[in-house]
Amino acid sequence: MIFNQSEFDLRCEWGDHGITQLAPISDVIVVVDVLSFSTSVEIATSNGAIIFPYQWKNKSALDYAKSLQAELAGDRTSKNSYSLSPTSLTKIPAETKLVLPSPNGSSLTLQTGKTPTLAGCLRNCEAVAKFAQKYGSKIAVIPAGERWEDDTLRPACEDLIGAGAILSYLHGSFSPEAEIAVSAFDAVNKNLLAYLKKCSSGKELIARGFESDVEIAAALNVSDCVPLFTENAYINSKAQVQPRLLP
Repeated sequence: MIFNQSEFDLRCEWGDHGITQLAPISDVIVVVDVLSFSTSVEIATSNGAIIFPYQWKNKSALDYAKSLQAELAGDRTSKNSYSLSPTSLTKIPAETKLVLPSPNGSSLTLQTGKTPTLAGCLRNCEAVAKFAQKYGSKIAVIPAGERWEDDTLRPACEDLIGAGAILSYLHGSFSPEAEIAVSAFDAVNKNLLAYLKKCSSGKELIARGFESDVEIAAALNVSDCVPLFTENAYINSKAQVQPRLLP
């Protein structure tokens, strides 16, 4: 197939179509949504929380949370609830079950089917890369991107940088798309915070009063937590032994 980068070990493609093309032929998928789904998942699971992705934030999300006896993430502006704001999750207690709606990271996670799926960000890029390589050589890294008002994909540079950060620690043959992602990371890795603050998604969060979320997301390799999607939820991979891992 022309668009699935199948002749390469390490692949990179955007959003929904990236999942559709690459998940069926990959040993593992890494979903990258730096601002802020995958960063939030890393923060929460590193604390021992259990994160259930959900695509929509409507009544069905509340019903889903009730069915799991879980909490439902609130609006980012709410100061008294967990949300997609990584800052809100820094003190989440272990064993907390939280449904986390997101049109980007959650939606992509729920499309990966039976392909093992990880959540990667700048904070855990090296740990995620090393863990992913245990599944096999065929690895797809999916920058989530954001959404325009008409719901079409807006490629987001922070996700391309995050994807490149993970790919930079992997070994194998790189597709051109994967090489471009690594080049993007290499170009900014000495000044990540400044770039994240100046990119469109960062400026939007700062304007809304969430500069601390950008600062948390820009921290490179500060975590060894690898969020693993299993039984409809992300958990810290250290909490579960995976028999499918290669020796």
